[in-house]
Amino acid sequence: MRILFVEDDPEQLEPLSVALSHVGHLVDAVQEGETAQWLMQEKTYDLLILDWMLPQVSGLELCTQYRQLGKSTPILLLTAKDTTADKVMGLDAGADDYLIKPVDVMELLARVRALGRRSPQWLGDQLHLQNLVLDLPSMTLQRGDRAIVLSTREYQFLEFFLRHPGQVISREQLELNLWEWDNQPESNAVSTQIRRLRLRLGELGCADWLETIYGMGYRLQASS
Repeated sequence: MRILFVEDDPEQLEPLSVALSHVGHLVDAVQEGETAQWLMQEKTYDLLILDWMLPQVSGLELCTQYRQLGKSTPILLLTAKDTTADKVMGLDAGADDYLIKPVDVMELLARVRALGRRSPQWLGDQLHLQNLVLDLPSMTLQRGDRAIVLSTREYQFLEFFLRHPGQVISREQLELNLWEWDNQPESNAVSTQIRRLRLRLGELGCADWLETIYGMGYRLQASS
């Protein structure tokens, strides 16, 4: 999933972002509410994780503003405010779930998985293309009786292609969807990742499924 994570405390933001990235999520991590406001309007996310007590623009305000934009992406609110009245206020503002600080990493990851299952994009724990199967929790790719474990980056690229099978995806689309908002990829980064992914697919005998459409981009489709 692509996640917007807004937390002003770097000692919370960094390790939790690393934990989310380690299990395959692409995380736009920001500390300021103003930056989050811009990203919420400019980009599409599968999940928002908002700290309530942000300076200037609070997480609760971000939550309310996001719902006023008509967007239905799940929102997880993080806060030390733990009274019933606080929880009611957060949920009424548009949050889908509520996690009390200090945050336990395992519980955070479990709640992210649970919220991901509510997304309209949810297709189950496995993505299929004919007999090619990507198991999302384990980042394992299987075809027949052969299986390989993908790196996080290989997994992110292949998941994106499997969610858009048969579509020609441009280099610009890949850069927009598979890099963090403040991370400008090098000019050959997409080509490098495609080459690595094709090598991994080759281990399962389907390297030619990932095609280069010259002048347009790339396409993943099973050979006939």
